[in-house]
Amino acid sequence: MSTGNGRRGVRVEAAMDEQRGVFMISVAAELSHMHPQTLRMYEARGLVSPQRSAKNTRLYSQRDVERLCRIQRMTSEQGLNLAGVETVLEMEERVGKMRAELERVRQRAEKLERRIWTERGR
Repeated sequence: MSTGNGRRGVRVEAAMDEQRGVFMISVAAELSHMHPQTLRMYEARGLVSPQRSAKNTRLYSQRDVERLCRIQRMTSEQGLNLAGVETVLEMEERVGKMRAELERVRQRAEKLERRIWTERGR
């Protein structure tokens, strides 16, 4: 691979932490096909919570941008208003928490079952 200046180009691969805030508001807005003011409004409503730099600049993560794109789809393609989007996101969060709790209960039940079988086998 040549870079045009006689040197061979080097392919660089980088892994990105999808939760790390790396995109300034203008980039996040462009990636999510929204106006920066829309992102500010969504933050004010609690739909997205970008990180802040030391100088208080909003820094959006890949996960934030994906969430913004999802909100965009819900409003433009599925016809939800922001109250509907908030409800969907809140319900999904609750379902996620309930799934995590169910998994903890299952693990505890399995542990107790093994303990019972071990004690019976003595």
